[in-house]
Amino acid sequence: MTHRKTLVRATVNQESVEFLCEPRQSLLECLRDILGLTGAKEGCNDGNCGACTVILDGRPVNACLVLGVEAEGCEIETIEGIARAGALHPVQRAYLESAALQCGFCTPGLIVATKALLDQEPNPSEERIRMWLANNLCRCTGYDKVIRAVQRAAEEMREVRA
Repeated sequence: MTHRKTLVRATVNQESVEFLCEPRQSLLECLRDILGLTGAKEGCNDGNCGACTVILDGRPVNACLVLGVEAEGCEIETIEGIARAGALHPVQRAYLESAALQCGFCTPGLIVATKALLDQEPNPSEERIRMWLANNLCRCTGYDKVIRAVQRAAEEMREVRA
């Protein structure tokens, strides 16, 4: 049985893209299998781990829970689009310098979720950071290093804005 494919036009990492997908395909499948953007990881595939977090029209979402066809006309930012012109984003740099990663499987989702938070709230409290990242699970590292990395990135980004 063949499924009818739908043409989707979106902006991914500031580039206009078009792709064909089946109505049942998740945005995660489209990003990874069609567009070749493999940074978002498939962890649980039911929205509980956050490994597939992307920014969709300014909001962090689990790409496994969004259908690819729902991305029509949307702006999507993935981990591949966070760094600019070969330079790490302050969030990426803070995670690296704070040793807030180990195996790296959850790291892309955590970084994308952190960027989404700091885009909305330049000076979040520790409690707010913990609440915001509560849907991003990590089995390897302690969350304290992640929290410190977010605080470090927030400070650097505030200094740049000032």
